[in-house]
Amino acid sequence: MKAVELKELTLQELKNREEELTEELARRKIQLSIKRLDNPLLVRSTRRELARVKTLIHAKSAEAGRGAAG
Repeated sequence: MKAVELKELTLQELKNREEELTEELARRKIQLSIKRLDNPLLVRSTRRELARVKTLIHAKSAEAGRGAAG
């Protein structure tokens, strides 16, 4: 999923996506360790997408907090 598409998601959808990516990353790491993963770069791309999602969650949470305080 591209960054532009991620920015359009709501906070709850981002949290759901974070859970999915965390589980997917764990599965891929296990597959990589037992040599069942054909493309080891999938681990990197999953990790990076998870970081993007976490960054957006943090930004939207801060924005919501700022909006409630201000």
